[in-house]
Amino acid sequence: MDTYHTVKNRILNLCEEKRITINKLATESGIAPSTIKNILYGKSQNPGIVTLKMLCDGLGISLIEFFDTE
Repeated sequence: MDTYHTVKNRILNLCEEKRITINKLATESGIAPSTIKNILYGKSQNPGIVTLKMLCDGLGISLIEFFDTE
């Protein structure tokens, strides 16, 4: 699996695990819902580290926790 699909699946799995919607994640992260949807639907296949950090903040996890997955 490539990096794009790994990041996409990790975001979806964490939202499911924490029982939050994409819109809730956007609100908690301070990121536009369209930005997250662009990542999930492949329009943005290379999200920046700042965006990932903001997503992690919204999920209440660290970047290390985000990437600490098989």
